[in-house]
Amino acid sequence: MKETQSRTACIRRVVTAVDEQGRSYILADGNAPNVFQSPTVPGFGAAQVWATDPGPVSNDGDVDPATADAEIAMYPKLGGTIFRVADFPPDSVYEKAGKDQLFSDIGGDHARQEATHSGNRHFWFHKTDSIDFAVVLEGEIWLLLDEGECRLETGDVIVQRGTAHAWSNRTDENCRVAFLLLGAVPVSTGDTESELAGQSS
Repeated sequence: MKETQSRTACIRRVVTAVDEQGRSYILADGNAPNVFQSPTVPGFGAAQVWATDPGPVSNDGDVDPATADAEIAMYPKLGGTIFRVADFPPDSVYEKAGKDQLFSDIGGDHARQEATHSGNRHFWFHKTDSIDFAVVLEGEIWLLLDEGECRLETGDVIVQRGTAHAWSNRTDENCRVAFLLLGAVPVSTGDTESELAGQSS
């Protein structure tokens, strides 16, 4: 098996801004500072490149919402955004590591609990209230849904619309995927009673 060390700590991020005279300039150029490296799963990690709060997005100022100590959720609130780049090691790496701890490490226990239809089909199953635009940058990965799955290769794009899903890397090399998540209204399942109960809790 090839090296599975995550390289997300070395993702170059260039951020632009506008100065007080209205001239554009480079605000930051260096490795993305907000990086997560799994303490239990070698090769799994993500760089949080940028995030915005709900509401109108302002490009004024020089505040960085993705500093090294910024706390960025697994998915954004309604109307917010998160841009991240994630490295997925081969599934076999998770089998040898702490896959049961994975969602706690990334603050996604709730997302995992929302994916109830999948049973124990794959440990990565989760569901978020977001629409996710993703691009496979390197390698290949399988997108699993409650019904069906598809293989994705470098250059393929995904529009993941608030569905329960999992990422399965069945190769012996890491796969890198870029994600832009937009906070969305939860998907309506037609189960009005359950939805109302969830909204009131």
